[in-house]
Amino acid sequence: MTVAPSVHPLVWVIGRGGLLGQSLETAFDPTGTSDLLWRPLGPIAWLAPGAGADDLHHQVGEFLREAGDRPWSVAWCAGAGVTGTSEQVLQLELAALGETLDALAAAPRGSDGAFFYASSAGGVYAGVGAPPYDESSPVCPLGAYGQAKLDAEGLVTAWSLRTGIPSLIGRIANLYGPGQNLAKAQGLISQICRSDLTGQPVSIYVSLDTLRDYFFAPDCAELIVDALARLRQEQSTTQPRGVTGLVITKILASQRAITIGAVIGEMRRLFKRAPHVVLGASPISAFQAKDLSLRSRVWPDLDRRTLTPFPVGVATTSADLLRRLQRGAVGER
Repeated sequence: MTVAPSVHPLVWVIGRGGLLGQSLETAFDPTGTSDLLWRPLGPIAWLAPGAGADDLHHQVGEFLREAGDRPWSVAWCAGAGVTGTSEQVLQLELAALGETLDALAAAPRGSDGAFFYASSAGGVYAGVGAPPYDESSPVCPLGAYGQAKLDAEGLVTAWSLRTGIPSLIGRIANLYGPGQNLAKAQGLISQICRSDLTGQPVSIYVSLDTLRDYFFAPDCAELIVDALARLRQEQSTTQPRGVTGLVITKILASQRAITIGAVIGEMRRLFKRAPHVVLGASPISAFQAKDLSLRSRVWPDLDRRTLTPFPVGVATTSADLLRRLQRGAVGER
């Protein structure tokens, strides 16, 4: 079904400077010339206790005023937390999410809104020990990061039920792609690409037979756009408007897990030389599952799409990283 341009949702991507946020803005507005996206004028002090509350409430108010009677979507892709991040920082991020949801609750009852929250499949399933995981699998985080993601999912669910605004919770696989912030302790693909370009060794703290699902960020973003459209459709046909918000949890993944050893082998083939990898030990490895194979059973028709081949994704990531290295912007978000 074709939607008239006048009723396309106004979209606010919170965390638009990150790997997923950048890709999601592009997926919503490929040309960057439409009026689909809303961008706040100023930054938010995310990690200063209480300092971002006023900014968040002000920006949410501005966004809702800009949307007016138009449908709207807010996508939460923000957060500096990774496995091993301190519980204090994670709690600040959780508080920022809660403040944003509270402010969005001021939207008129029955307004045509939708919310997306980017969760972590690795965080919530790490301690389960029975792969492959799907949406019906039990959850068992091994550390504060995974628990914070579950707590955030709970906040979003309660908010939707209270406000009547539908939400999509995406439990996302290991993202990679252009624009990853290498100042964060994550991103094996990008780290190996940087090692190839600079000669700087990359340390790996888990065994090479560890299985992960590597999902190209632009592919993930396109899936999110389609899933939000499905969420709106199902909300309108199954729920009384403004009474109960539909909450859908979906795994977002390539659904093809490969070992770290296979990743290194493929990148050696692509780069025509062996990556400079150093095997080591770290306390963080205790929070890492051996096998994070993923399968989605929710809206499986949305997963029947052509994904970017791994070699193409790696080449795109490496080319982007080279451009950033040349202008000294590797740590930018």
